[in-house]
Amino acid sequence: MPLRHKSAQKRARQTVKRTERNKKFKALIKGSVKRVLENKDKVSAETELKKTVAVLDRAAVKGLIHMNKAANQKSKLAKHINKLA
Repeated sequence: MPLRHKSAQKRARQTVKRTERNKKFKALIKGSVKRVLENKDKVSAETELKKTVAVLDRAAVKGLIHMNKAANQKSKLAKHINKLA
């Protein structure tokens, strides 16, 4: 179905741009969470956690993920680090 209206064409262009941006940011989130979970050393895991918390907060503020999801993930990562000895 061809887009006949200028506004529909613009919205389609914007959607493509936003989708790409969101994919990159979600990949960044997944990678940073993975780095925290893979860390076996508590000190380095804590430094990675600080970076990951910043990424999660930024994603929540931008509306990429829900605030509650960001809070749940931060809590899960903190629990994981507290288990490390």
